[in-house]
Amino acid sequence: MENKREQDIRYREAEKRMKKIKGFYIHAIVYFFVNIFIIASQAIDPDPGEVFWDWDLISLPFFWGIGLAAHGLSVFLPTFILGKDWEEKKIKELMDKNR
Repeated sequence: MENKREQDIRYREAEKRMKKIKGFYIHAIVYFFVNIFIIASQAIDPDPGEVFWDWDLISLPFFWGIGLAAHGLSVFLPTFILGKDWEEKKIKELMDKNR
C-alpha cells in the first residue's frame, strides 16, 4: 500500500513540475509573438522623424525579457543546483532531527 502512495505522491510532484514548465513555455511563446508583432508594426508604420531602434521600442522586450529569464530560472534552476532528490533528502533529514 505504501508503494502505491509513494507513486501517487511522485506522480503529483511530476504533474506540478510539468505545469510549471508548461507555464514557462507559454510565457516564452507569448513573449516572442507579442514582441514580434510590436516590432513588425513599428517597421511597417514608423512614426515620421523617429529612429527605428529607439528606447520606447526596445524597453518592452528588454524588461519583459528580464522577467522571462527570472521565470525560467525559477522553473529550471532549483533542480539544476539542488539536484533531483534534494527535497526528499532534506525532508528525511528534518524528520530524523525531530525524533
